[in-house]
Amino acid sequence: MTHEIFVPFWGEPALLFETVESVRAQSDPDWRMVVIDDCYPDESVAEYFATLGDPRVEYSRNPTNLGITENYREAIRRATSEFVTILGCDDLMHPEYLRVVRAAAKRVPGVDVIQPGVMVIDENGREIMPLVDSVKQRILAPRTTGGIAVLTGAQMATSLIRGDWLYWPSLTFRTATLKRIDFRDGLPIIQDLALLMDIAFEGGSLVFVPETVFSYRRHGSSASQKTLLDGRRFRDERTYYREAFALARAIGWRGTARTARVRLMSRLHAVTELPGVITHGDRAGLQSTLAHIFTI
Repeated sequence: MTHEIFVPFWGEPALLFETVESVRAQSDPDWRMVVIDDCYPDESVAEYFATLGDPRVEYSRNPTNLGITENYREAIRRATSEFVTILGCDDLMHPEYLRVVRAAAKRVPGVDVIQPGVMVIDENGREIMPLVDSVKQRILAPRTTGGIAVLTGAQMATSLIRGDWLYWPSLTFRTATLKRIDFRDGLPIIQDLALLMDIAFEGGSLVFVPETVFSYRRHGSSASQKTLLDGRRFRDERTYYREAFALARAIGWRGTARTARVRLMSRLHAVTELPGVITHGDRAGLQSTLAHIFTI
């Protein structure tokens, strides 16, 4: 069945065009891509798609700006295929991406989430390995057996709450799972982790295939970096970790609850970010970072 790829767009048009071309370069041609423009103020975007000439690519523009979460929801509402990828508008699929995720779906029937191997690049497309990604890929990502790792239910939840090692734009989801489990409101900074944990709490499954078939773009002045400096990132994390602790304890997942309560990797992340927050952040950012390190 045709694999659907949605691209919620608000960003740099030139990077979006690179993203589109990376999808068009797939070795497996059985895909459909829908770009949902959230009213980005640049006429070149519509002009590019008007002259593209590829019937597999659909471009639409929202009547009004929805914001990132609602634009994700719009993508999920439109999805009709068995599996779907919600691709970042500046990230890149390697030519074998679809082959790898389709093989994983066949190998693990019923899988809800597939994480392929990821390369991290900067705003100029150069491969990089910041500390956060080194920890994700070398410490937090599970060891594989026979070329894959399969995590289900409590094992998946404990792995992710220990430290979120996934790369949201690179994930392939079972569409029915995303239509059944919605984003949580009130956690805009870590909505991806909260949704993935809810999949785990329902007994869902995650497959990790380490073959590198995706480039995730990490910007030096990204919006996520700003949320560290003003305190929002760690404030949302503390809020969600408390919720995860309560949810895990209620269903008897003691290991998950203990990991959520201690949140060791999250605290260590705050320690590594503290010098930058002291230098470039505001008072709220400093207070939030210190609270994250020292409070339970």
